[in-house]
Amino acid sequence: MKLTPLQKRAARKARNQTGLDMNLVSLIDVFTILIFFLLSNSTEIDILPSNKAVMLPESAAETSPRETLMVLVSASEIIVGSKVVASVPEVMASNEDLIAPLQAELVEQQANHKPVQTDDPVKLAQSQAITILGDKAIPYQLLRKVMTTCASANFTNVSFAVRQKVGSAS
Repeated sequence: MKLTPLQKRAARKARNQTGLDMNLVSLIDVFTILIFFLLSNSTEIDILPSNKAVMLPESAAETSPRETLMVLVSASEIIVGSKVVASVPEVMASNEDLIAPLQAELVEQQANHKPVQTDDPVKLAQSQAITILGDKAIPYQLLRKVMTTCASANFTNVSFAVRQKVGSAS
């Protein structure tokens, strides 16, 4: 059976034509949304609340900070959460190792948190954890008083917030 030129042309046209018709605009929109979602949720940097008056010391430590109660020690005041509990000149003038207003606030903060009833020492240590954000220029005597007060308020796991050195970033 011999095909006419018109039939040959129709056969060629049918052979070269694909049956798939895609709308690429909607596919690009989906990929764009997916990329923005992945970029916004892929950050591994935890930002600690900090006062501009506090310049944290630098360290080569690479462990990430945990969610704990924060005590901010600047050159002029001691802050727990967002509440100013004591002024540094008064604390330094005192001969006591315990800072009574700080201890009262820490005991109150611990009472407000749900106590952890567990035999797991890791979870128990995390429930008694506290992070001190101390200016790198504060005297050691003040830092010792703050640590002693934290220990007397049953915060046994004391950590210090530091800035990571530029050369040791991973």
